[in-house]
Amino acid sequence: MPTIVDIAVNTEGFSTLVAAVQAAGLVEALQSPGPFTVFAPNDAAFAKLPPGTVQTLVQNPPQLGRILKFHVVAGKYTKDELIKLGTVGSLEGATIPIHNLSDDEAFEVKNATVLAADIEADNGIIHVLDTVMLMG
Repeated sequence: MPTIVDIAVNTEGFSTLVAAVQAAGLVEALQSPGPFTVFAPNDAAFAKLPPGTVQTLVQNPPQLGRILKFHVVAGKYTKDELIKLGTVGSLEGATIPIHNLSDDEAFEVKNATVLAADIEADNGIIHVLDTVMLMG
């Protein structure tokens, strides 16, 4: 089974995330056994950021790394498990609130809607987001 990184690299719509993970030096960590739960913003999510934000972050790897680690949780959590928990702690250290939406299919992670949930990887699970989450 492919790792989280393999899935991101080989799935259309994650080129910005892949470039950000590479710039922050997190590729090796996300290829490790984990397991991890990754809230993966797609390219459209990064495009919502103010112009120049991604370029500025790529030039500041420590800050970029903090933001990316805010999208990663130690452990493998499915959508149903996340909804039951209500909050999870990110690798960055901040807490991420989880909200079930009324239609029971969708759920939110902080301020982002999950577009695709429970994508299995060898070293964890991926949930695709429509928005880049920021701490605070």
